Amino acid sequence: MKTLGIVNQKGGVGKTTTAINLAAYLAAGGRRVLLLDMDPQGNATSGLGLRGVEAGLYEALSEPERAAELIVETGQERLSLLPATPDLAGAGVELADTPYALRELLERLGDYDLAIIDAPPSLGPLTINVLAAADALVIPLQAEYYALEGLAGLTETVERVRSALNPKLRVLGVAMTMYDGRTNLAQEVEQSVRQHFGELVFWSVVPRNVRLSEAPSFAKAINQFAPLSSGAAAYKRLAEEVMQRVEKI
Repeated sequence: MKTLGIVNQKGGVGKTTTAINLAAYLAAGGRRVLLLDMDPQGNATSGLGLRGVEAGLYEALSEPERAAELIVETGQERLSLLPATPDLAGAGVELADTPYALRELLERLGDYDLAIIDAPPSLGPLTINVLAAADALVIPLQAEYYALEGLAGLTETVERVRSALNPKLRVLGVAMTMYDGRTNLAQEVEQSVRQHFGELVFWSVVPRNVRLSEAPSFAKAINQFAPLSSGAAAYKRLAEEVMQRVEKI
């Protein structure tokens, strides 16, 4: 099983939207996908229609032998979810000295082709666990100046984690999200990112799209909610690019 972390310490960059929709399109492409909601806010969980979940990823980390029974089906074929519960907010303290807890949990869940982890918008112990467990990272990046600043800090953290905890960790790619090609700023940020990161930047760019914003309120990924929308087309292309790179790991 290959493990992909969807990571950016800045909130509001389309991280959860990317995690849900990449997982959905990779599952639609025939892979058995497990989506793990590592964010205490639980947006990936609620975005797929699960609310009031009593047990999930926190309990799985606390009692790994229960992990398989805590996985829930999403209603889309081949896409399963290990949901977040409010208790996950307290796990940051408990995981401060156990950076390999998530990796050890995933070793018990080998019945999938891919694990997609939605990390919280921070660089605390939960995210460190994601970085220590992942084979590779997809970094969603909103086309704005402050998001670009945050990317530099994240890449430094990745290098430290690679040296200290996970030598196999790599950045699979940077995904431009919430892109408005009508603005000079978006075009300038994209140009700067491509100049600095080169081939690491995916060619597929996710536009601002109202259907992507609406989909979570209907508890569906975009491939089921509005498959003909521009947002759906963008995530379908991005999933194809992601899979091409994953196969080379």
